[in-house]
Amino acid sequence: MSAPLQFAAAQHEADNTEDSAPRLTEDRRRGRGSALNKSGRFEPLSYEGFDDGWDSLEDLPPLKTEVQEERARTIITRNSSPDLSFDRSINPYRGCEHGCVYCFARPSHAYMGLSPGLDFETRLFAKPNAAQLLERELSKPGYIPRVIAIGTNTDPYQPLERGYKLMREILEVLDNCSHPVAIVTKSALVTRDIDILARMAERNLVKVALSVTTLDKKLCRAMEPRASAPHKRLGAIKALNEAGVPALVMMAPIIPALTDSEIESILEAATEHGAQEAAYVLLRLPLEVSELFRDWLLRHCPDRYRHVMNLIRSMRGGKDYDARWGDRMRGRGPYAVQISKRYSLAAKRLGLSLRRKKLNLDDFRQPQKGGVQLDLF
Repeated sequence: MSAPLQFAAAQHEADNTEDSAPRLTEDRRRGRGSALNKSGRFEPLSYEGFDDGWDSLEDLPPLKTEVQEERARTIITRNSSPDLSFDRSINPYRGCEHGCVYCFARPSHAYMGLSPGLDFETRLFAKPNAAQLLERELSKPGYIPRVIAIGTNTDPYQPLERGYKLMREILEVLDNCSHPVAIVTKSALVTRDIDILARMAERNLVKVALSVTTLDKKLCRAMEPRASAPHKRLGAIKALNEAGVPALVMMAPIIPALTDSEIESILEAATEHGAQEAAYVLLRLPLEVSELFRDWLLRHCPDRYRHVMNLIRSMRGGKDYDARWGDRMRGRGPYAVQISKRYSLAAKRLGLSLRRKKLNLDDFRQPQKGGVQLDLF
C-alpha cells in the first residue's frame, strides 16, 4: 500500500474509533508535544475550539507556560503496586513542560480540572514548600526509611526547576539525614546538583536513571519537544559516573516499530558513556494518552500508524492499553518477548546489569527540625 493510501486508512481508523478533536494551529502549539486540548474527563461540560470562518483562531498568540504555586499538605506519596520497586515517591511539580506526547502521567491533570493534552505541558503547578514538608514527614515518630523515588510521575528536572530549585532543596534534606533516593529524569539539568549527589553517592544513598528513548534528534524533538537532546542525556550519564554517582540508562518507553530498532545502539552509547545498569518500560497508553499519541502518530509518522498501533495492540490483548499488574510495564505476546530478549542479550553482551542496585538504609537519621511536636513524657 502506498504512503498516501496508508495515511488515508490510518486517518479513517482514527476518525471512527472516537470523536475527532480539533487541533490547535501549529503556530500556537509550536514546541509542544500534543496538538489537542480536550476538557478533562471529570468535567460536566466539554469545550472545544473551532474555526468560525473569521480566522479568529489564527489571531491567538502562542501558548505560554503558566506556573501556579500549590501549598501542598503532604509530599510523600505512597503506593502498594506489586510491579513497582518502590513504595513511596515525591513529585515536586504537577504537569511537565517536557511535553512528551506518550507520557502516562498526562491523565492525572484531569484531577485538576484541566486537559491531559496541552494543559498538561503548559499549565503547571509547583510545590514551593516541598522540602519543608519532607523534613517534617521524615521527622515523624516511627518513620521507617525506604528508598524514595523522584521522577516517577513528572520530571523533577523539567525547565521550571532552573528557577524554583525544589529538587536541590529536597536533596539537601535527604543528604542531611542520609536518606536514600532514586531519581529518573530526561534532563541534563540533573548535573547541576552533582555536588550533593556525589556526597550522597559516597554513602550509597543515590542512583540516577537517565531516560533515553531515541538517538534520533529529529524524532526526539517531535516526541519530547522540551526534554534534553539525546547527546545531552548521554553526557549527563558520563558526568555523573565520573563524579562517582551511579547513573544508569533507561529506555522509557520503548515504542514498537518506532524506537525498538534502537535498543542495541542506545545501550551501546550508554555503555560508552559509563552506564553500568539498564532498564526499560514498554509504551503505556492509559485513558487520554491513547488519543493524544495516535493523533501525534498521524501528524508525524502517518505511514507507520497502522503498524505501530497493531503491534501495540498485539502486546496489550487487542487493546491500546492493558493495566493489569505484571503486564502493564512489559506487555505480553511474541513481540513483547522478543523485545525483552533483545534487551537482555544486548545488556549481557555489553556488561550492563539489569538488576537494581540496593541503596543504603542503615544510616538514616531523623531530622530534628521537622516541626513535629515532641512527646510530653
